[in-house]
Amino acid sequence: MPRVTIHEKAGYLSDAVFAASDGVVTTFAIVAGSAGASLDVGIVLILGFANLFADGFSMAAGNYLGVKSEIEYEKAKNQETDHEGLPLKHGIITFTAFNISGLIPLIPFLISTRSPFVLSTILVGLTLFVVGFLRTVYTRQRFVKSGLEMFTVGGLAAFVAFIVGYLVKGFLP
Repeated sequence: MPRVTIHEKAGYLSDAVFAASDGVVTTFAIVAGSAGASLDVGIVLILGFANLFADGFSMAAGNYLGVKSEIEYEKAKNQETDHEGLPLKHGIITFTAFNISGLIPLIPFLISTRSPFVLSTILVGLTLFVVGFLRTVYTRQRFVKSGLEMFTVGGLAAFVAFIVGYLVKGFLP
């Protein structure tokens, strides 16, 4: 059984961090854009779950094909490679991280709460900070800086989605 190299471990970490961040941010973008447009909770859930699974699968398939292409490139250059199962592992990690984190913004809309958007916003902020914090387990960076970095980047994306939803609503009949 081949050993997992430090480069492969970093690749798995990269997949997980990127997918978790993208999952929570893109799903929350649906939630924030819907809130900005004052859409019904049912529509938020339909759009959110459609995004969750379609985007999660798309990212996983893209990652699978990207890693497979790297391996095929190595083979074409006559370089030894023993990474046959690697593309599938990367795809599974991407899909799993995306869908677990992407479900978080939808939870408040699945339960009975007065302000699902506010609760979703809080959960997303905490999730982004935690993903940034967990990254430091491997990177050995300062956890507060890493958490705030992830929080800030994701927060800006969510803010843009809210504003777009609000603005587009103004153009609709």
